[in-house]
Amino acid sequence: MNLELLTPKEMAEADRLAIANGPFDGIGLMRNAGAAVAAVVLERFPSRKRVHVLAGPGNNGGDGYVVARNLHESGVAVSLWSAGTPRDGSDAAIAAAECPVPRRSLADFDAGADDLIVDALYGAGLSKPLADDAARAASLVAAGRLPVIAVDLPSGVSGESGKVQGNAFQAAVTVTFACRKPGHLLLPGRELCGEVVVADIGIAASVIDSLAVGTFENQPALWRQAFPSPDVDTHKYRRGHVGVFSGGPTSTGAARLSALAAARSGAGAVTVLAPGSALAVNAMHLTSIMLRKVDDVAELAALLGEGRSSAFVLGPGFGPGEKARDFALAVLAAGGRVGEPGAEGLVLDADGITAFREAPQWLFEAAARAGAPTLVLTPHEGEFSRLFPDIAGNDDLSKLGKARAAARRANGVVIYKGADTVIAAPDDRAAINANGVPWLATAGSGDVLAGIVAGLIAQRMPAFEAACSGVWLHAEAGRSFGPGLIAEDLPTALLPALAELYGS
Repeated sequence: MNLELLTPKEMAEADRLAIANGPFDGIGLMRNAGAAVAAVVLERFPSRKRVHVLAGPGNNGGDGYVVARNLHESGVAVSLWSAGTPRDGSDAAIAAAECPVPRRSLADFDAGADDLIVDALYGAGLSKPLADDAARAASLVAAGRLPVIAVDLPSGVSGESGKVQGNAFQAAVTVTFACRKPGHLLLPGRELCGEVVVADIGIAASVIDSLAVGTFENQPALWRQAFPSPDVDTHKYRRGHVGVFSGGPTSTGAARLSALAAARSGAGAVTVLAPGSALAVNAMHLTSIMLRKVDDVAELAALLGEGRSSAFVLGPGFGPGEKARDFALAVLAAGGRVGEPGAEGLVLDADGITAFREAPQWLFEAAARAGAPTLVLTPHEGEFSRLFPDIAGNDDLSKLGKARAAARRANGVVIYKGADTVIAAPDDRAAINANGVPWLATAGSGDVLAGIVAGLIAQRMPAFEAACSGVWLHAEAGRSFGPGLIAEDLPTALLPALAELYGS
């Protein structure tokens, strides 16, 4: 399975390169695409009384003409509704000329209760609301609850952002070509795509490779080779040491959730770093997790000077004030020494993010310093807006674009959380996660995610890969546990996913 996600512009370039390299010309690729969609229609919906193909004026419509011809030749009752005439000499015009099914105007579209719709109107490239006839057709189809097979992407959904402007089709199955698009995974587009089938239409893997695509679906194949695997002769400190900062005596639970998650993700040692007032409360709840008093920057400096902890979590339950800023900046000033353990990563979550809302440049400048530990930010939408208000308010950017812009500005990895979590690195690599489940929307879930990521960084996993794997593992734990999940369940729920990774 291709993990690359192609924007509409990148897909157009892939088509161009594929045509230039052969063996298929443009109409050859179009015939392959239409045949792939027709095969899905015949396989999934063999008993539908009639198939209505809605064809636009561009290449998506050209695919639709091929679908209609293939279904007609297979003995299926087909109606063809046109939303415009293909440009003379185009591949779509050739496909239209080859199609024996009579064309009718989309303005007159109607369908029966037992019919099937093939949406070949506009696909991934549309960046404006559906025209009146198309919007009316989408409304009629929705009102009749008719099943839809979308060609490339449901018309009305942006392939770039997943956004919907106005109306859009709801597909039962979406057939796309060569690779998925960001709009297949970003909300709300993902909910409108139904099952996504990626069809091979003759675009070689070498063509996709030549595009140097930087956006991926977050799957284990993306980061599996970097995932830590301990040697037989390893010991706990070679597996990394995570320090998790605790809040005061009434705010200690979040840090313990992070600490347990860091341990479950494979860190050899984990220490909760607590103010003196919270030592007794934490001690009553900790067993394999160690505990150390850290009340101020001087005590933190002494800890950092020992070079034991290789990754830190700051923010869960900590409080968003000056102390959080001072501690974060102190960790970012403590890079590892060559050949020795040292601070390699800081995962900043919750209060740790909010602490910098008035002076985010202090954080970003500290993260940019040569030798600084890698910064990983884990904001949900509200926290993202506090740290990056201008980026959050830019409606021209997709969630993917916002995460990328934030990662570049922050000089760190950004995990922009949500049902369609986006992980972005400052070098513009990005991944969209798709295995999230609603059971993860529970208090403390984000604290667990921060601990998983820190535990992987402590084991010398590169920060972007650690963030991607942490997000995937976190979601997989939620999926495997299911309804009734609370944050305390998540560290244990990681075990099946970890066992599968190590087993593979």
